[in-house]
Amino acid sequence: MPLRATRWPALSTSWEVRLVLEFENVGLRFRGGAGVEHLTFRALPGEIVALIGLNGAGKTTLMRLALGMLRPQRGTVRLFGESLESAPTSTWAGVGALIEMPLAYPELTVRENLRIACLLHGTDPDRVEHSLDAWRLTPVADRRFRRLSLGNRQRVGLAAALQHDPRLIVLDEPSNALDPASVILLRDQLTRRAGEGSAVLVSSHHLDEVARIADRVLLMNAGRLIGELDTTGPDLERAFFERIREDDEHHLRAGEVAR
Repeated sequence: MPLRATRWPALSTSWEVRLVLEFENVGLRFRGGAGVEHLTFRALPGEIVALIGLNGAGKTTLMRLALGMLRPQRGTVRLFGESLESAPTSTWAGVGALIEMPLAYPELTVRENLRIACLLHGTDPDRVEHSLDAWRLTPVADRRFRRLSLGNRQRVGLAAALQHDPRLIVLDEPSNALDPASVILLRDQLTRRAGEGSAVLVSSHHLDEVARIADRVLLMNAGRLIGELDTTGPDLERAFFERIREDDEHHLRAGEVAR
């Protein structure tokens, strides 16, 4: 799959500062035993990194770690070259995210919710009208959020996450509830944002869809990153399930040897 020409932001000549997001041997275990371990990867400016895996593989946990919503027990998460533990509050103005479901005030209108999102990110509220148009929300701009369809709610969440031009975009299953036209709109938005220098981390179950736009597709299984998926192959779904099966068998054999 051909890659886009990347526009590198004029941040520094240092490789480390260029990194938008970095995980270094990150691990977190919950009381029930599930969690993630040995997560190591980087996201660069202008790069779309897709994260795929079965339900329960740890994708959402990884994204929550990237956003500081969870704190790792081991390893380090860095954002724009700064460890999350020491990153200033202003760092988060450069991040846009949608995790699991849109967060909005149900009794406020679409326009009012987007205006609040602008203010929270320190962005000029005048951007709202452009955002409404870009996400084709103008016809429902004055409708209360609670009266929207699921698809329109998702587009409001995406608009709120992207309208402040974040340098890092983190989206968990962003095509949920979207109709085909909105999926194309999402794809165009993410491709354009990456072309302008943003790093994008996106999870999805739709392999064919992410293969259209991703520079790298990371495979996740049982809380671990197990490699990258070659998106140039003829049958992505079969390749995905074969990699998962091979990983499961490898760890089953390793467990038997350990016993």
